[in-house]
Amino acid sequence: MPRSDQDSPWKDVLREYFQDAITFFFPLTAARIEWNRPHEFLDKEFQQIAPEAKIGKRYADQLVKVWLKQGQELWLLIHIEVQAKPEANFAERMLVYYLRIFDRFHSHATSLAILCDGNAKWRPNHYHFGNLDTELTFRFGMVKLLDYRDRWEALEQNRNPFAVVVMAHLKAQETQRDSKRRQESKLSLIRRLYEQGYERREVVNLFRFVDWVMILPEGLEREFWQELKVYEEERRMPYITSVEQIGFARGVEQGLEQGLEQGLEQGLEQGLEQGSQREARSLILRLLTRQLKALPDRLQSQIAVLSITQLEALGEALLDFREIADLDTWLQANL
Repeated sequence: MPRSDQDSPWKDVLREYFQDAITFFFPLTAARIEWNRPHEFLDKEFQQIAPEAKIGKRYADQLVKVWLKQGQELWLLIHIEVQAKPEANFAERMLVYYLRIFDRFHSHATSLAILCDGNAKWRPNHYHFGNLDTELTFRFGMVKLLDYRDRWEALEQNRNPFAVVVMAHLKAQETQRDSKRRQESKLSLIRRLYEQGYERREVVNLFRFVDWVMILPEGLEREFWQELKVYEEERRMPYITSVEQIGFARGVEQGLEQGLEQGLEQGLEQGLEQGSQREARSLILRLLTRQLKALPDRLQSQIAVLSITQLEALGEALLDFREIADLDTWLQANL
């Protein structure tokens, strides 16, 4: 039962916890970055150098501008290889993106790769070319999620949100042919979010990733929600099984999955009536990002001050948006 947009949860969690991701996977790089200065996702610039990245659902690339502690600007090209099978031309594509960034923007990017496939022997970290008097070796940072299988106890003790991301991904791989075991692993991971004291926002955000990668057959999915409901009631923390989460997040997801305008509107209506304004705004921002690919900071700031009524109207209007200008026009007319 594959998801229709496999890279979406990776993009969402990477953007939500970008500093945590770099710290977890590339600690030496993270140590050089001045995190007190805000980072910036360069979606428009990435689309210019990689228009083909919009084709297919195998990748979750991000181009991000950060600042080093010495004051210099640095572009990070983070590539997450989501697909299950290795790609023969992966290292070459990493080089091509690096060269396009330098050619178009005259900036030397730091290229980083996160490999999610199941082949332990596939470990591309460089591209080499040699011919007569010309030779080139391009190296890039690389981590392999499979390597964390032998560090499970360390993952369980690690409070970095990406420890949960890695555990969910590994358990999803391990239980591809055992749905009952996947159900048990999924519930165990969610319980850990509560037991380790994550705040409500983190529980909900990380659950979205876990729920997406550890999809269950319909019958086991119902059992999972029933068990989770009992567990949350015992702890008096209905973070996930609340009407807000089921009616809003999952209702909208179904509308997107099926491509049905009615399903999307119903999910938005139910969530906006019974959910919180913060969750409503968060999901509408994700819908707009999926619809328009990138949102300028100034438009995000305007959306941040919308009321529940305005968010509901925006949720209905965004179905007709085709470009950023449509959103800009709507905000000017409704603020």
